[in-house]
Amino acid sequence: MLTDIPYNRSHVYEYAIKWAYGRNPLFYNFSEIGGDCTNFVSQCVYAGCCTMNFDTVRGWYYISTDNRTPSWTGVEFFYDFIVNNTGIGPFAREVSEGELDIGDVIQLGQSEGDFYHTLVVTGFAENTYLVSAHTYDSLNRRLDSYQYERSRFLHIEGVRIAVPDSTSCFQGVVEGTRIFPQ
Repeated sequence: MLTDIPYNRSHVYEYAIKWAYGRNPLFYNFSEIGGDCTNFVSQCVYAGCCTMNFDTVRGWYYISTDNRTPSWTGVEFFYDFIVNNTGIGPFAREVSEGELDIGDVIQLGQSEGDFYHTLVVTGFAENTYLVSAHTYDSLNRRLDSYQYERSRFLHIEGVRIAVPDSTSCFQGVVEGTRIFPQ
């Protein structure tokens, strides 16, 4: 059974502040092989939810460089996961520009084609967001200082976790056949 829990935005902020100009040794640095922006944002989001989705096709997880989903490091794959996730892990919806909070995600793109950069919101300034990112490392950089043609704004609504069904052991226990559910 799945249940929703709050997304911890203060943990996202703390993580981003600590690692915006550094690299957490638990995660590979993808800067030289396509960019580290979505990897960094995934780390920030993970700090705010502590829940990965281990579905090998539609999930979002990182175990090692060779054992991760494309959604952990790929801009478009991250978007597809976070806005379509109905399983375990964080979930978001695309919103208009003024609806973001700290810990939410912004993606930048070209007028045609894919989005190419992922940022995490870490603050607010006069009529713009402050964002943090990797590849071209930044901490509390003004969003309006970036050159981009379009953007999308992802508000993380919460996190789904698996909760054991408290009645799932009943049948086996009452019948005297097993203590734990199958």
